[in-house]
Amino acid sequence: MKRISILFVCMGNICRSPLAEGIFSYLVDEAGSAGRFEIDSAGTGSWHQGDHPDRRSIITAKGHGIDISRQRARQITMEDFGHFDLILVMDQENLSELRRRHPEAMNVHLFGDIALETGEDIPDPYYGDREDFELVYARLFTGCRKLLEGLGTDNASWRGKISSVR
Repeated sequence: MKRISILFVCMGNICRSPLAEGIFSYLVDEAGSAGRFEIDSAGTGSWHQGDHPDRRSIITAKGHGIDISRQRARQITMEDFGHFDLILVMDQENLSELRRRHPEAMNVHLFGDIALETGEDIPDPYYGDREDFELVYARLFTGCRKLLEGLGTDNASWRGKISSVR
């Protein structure tokens, strides 16, 4: 049984992508499918490498019963492009950056296209307040839930969905 590997990416890997990783991991655990997925997050920049998620992301996730406090920020690597089945980027700016770094990567997509099917960017809440983090959490939760539903629970449906986004 092949595991599906998903990488969530934002700019610094301290706000949006750690929330997405935590939410998707939580939903996968709740569905009893933890062994069927590899889930991680990364940033396009390196300035927060090794740091925990932003305290506001940690507080927001904790308020919804999800613990992301042990995550550590990292920068995406060239190896990630070949390793992950699906790389979901939070906004157009970071999508453009990843496509610049690896133009032939077919596994890089906007989270809003694949998970939400709206094409929307997930806004960066870094300069915002608690409400901005809650809004981001809500959009990520909705998208992660739809993503998990779309990938199904058996390997046959996973292979079909992954091959269609690659």
